[in-house]
Parts: sequence; C-alpha cells; structure tokens
Amino acid sequence: MKISQTLIKQREKRKTNPALVETIEVARKKGLLELAKRLSGPTRKQTKINVGELSRLKEKNILVIGKVLGEGEIEHKINIAALGFSEQAMEKLKKAGCEIRTIKEEIEKNHKLDGIKII
Repeated sequence: MKISQTLIKQREKRKTNPALVETIEVARKKGLLELAKRLSGPTRKQTKINVGELSRLKEKNILVIGKVLGEGEIEHKINIAALGFSEQAMEKLKKAGCEIRTIKEEIEKNHKLDGIKII
C-alpha cells in the first residue's frame, strides 16, 4: 500500500521520541516514503535483531529499522545504521571494526540508500 506524505505527518505527530521524529522528517523530505512509513509505524513492529544474526548476512551495508541487540558474535566488518543499539551490541560492533551510524546520519550521507539492505 502506498502511503501519502500527509499520513506520514499525522503518524509523526503521535511520536514522542524527538530523534525518531527528526529521522522520519528527513526520510520524508528526501523522498524515502517507504522508509518514513516504516519508521512512523508502531514501535512494536520495529525490528529487533541480534549481532549474531547480522553476522550471518552477506551484505556489508545494513539499515535496521529498530534496535540492534548484543546476543551473539560478529567477525567481519559491516556498515550498520539503526534507530538504536544496546550497549553490548555497540561494544561487539566496535570491537569487530564496524562502522556504526544512526538512520538519520545514513540518509544524509547516502540520500538514495544505494547498496543498503533494509531490515
């Protein structure tokens, strides 16, 4: 289902996390409506993924619409953007040499999100 910018704005008004609201606005303004739709949806539908699961993915550039948790190990470097990271996940990703960003930073760096797998 396509979603309009108006509906995304309405959903955005219900969000209380200022960082999330800012990220939704940036995505909407850059024309990433599908991403803005998923970000503005219910928090319970956002992804929670463990570091060990990221380790099994073949992609080097990953965007997680949700939170990265610290269960498991990662051996290879990846570039990862997410709404949030647990402390344990941050430690493991930094130790593996991964590049860690927020979704907003990733959109500003690569506004078309070319070559990025969205989870």
